Amino acid sequence: MREIVFDTETTGLSFSGGDRLVEIGCIELVNRVPTGENFHAYINPGRAMPAEAFAVHGLSDAFLRDKPGFTDVVEALLEFIGESPLVAHNATFDFGFLNGELKLCGRPIVAMDRMVDTLALARVRHPGAKHTLDALCSRYGIDLSARTLHGALLDAQLLAQVYVELTGGRQITLGLAVDVAPMREAVVESPVRAQVRPARHFEASPAELERHKAFLERLEEPLWGTAASG
Repeated sequence: MREIVFDTETTGLSFSGGDRLVEIGCIELVNRVPTGENFHAYINPGRAMPAEAFAVHGLSDAFLRDKPGFTDVVEALLEFIGESPLVAHNATFDFGFLNGELKLCGRPIVAMDRMVDTLALARVRHPGAKHTLDALCSRYGIDLSARTLHGALLDAQLLAQVYVELTGGRQITLGLAVDVAPMREAVVESPVRAQVRPARHFEASPAELERHKAFLERLEEPLWGTAASG
């Protein structure tokens, strides 16, 4: 099965409030294994970068000035994602910006039933724990040394590893992975069921019982004898 893990960087938190997409990174998985194929683009948002957003991802107005607009990259993006499920962390945020940009340039939006939210998965798999991408990487021993700032492609690469762990880890190729139910229900369950075998009986032979009895008689002051006499 082909899936796309993706992440976005933006000018802020609200597309309807005027914020725009400035970076998108996508990683291709086939049967939960990265293929090495990816899509990455920086995007000129057509507006100034707020200081708060710059502090998160480090993408300045000067850096983005000569980058293409979303309409210039949309064809290549849509071709890459195809009809595959799209995996993201706190996916409603990323879907909101992706679909907002698609609407703005007159393209059909991505159906929400294609959304796989790793945040919802993590909350089910690890209730009560921290569910940030950093926290999940630490939990699963995924190297974060290259992540000094947020970056869409790097974060998508990290999230792809987290997603594999959340859905069965490296056992997937052995057929022991959990399956992912529709993400709107945020349920993770294993398709593997234990095979019930009839009980096996092991009984000592008369000769073995005699040898055991002889061994016990050679013991001096056994503990069970002390307990019995007390």
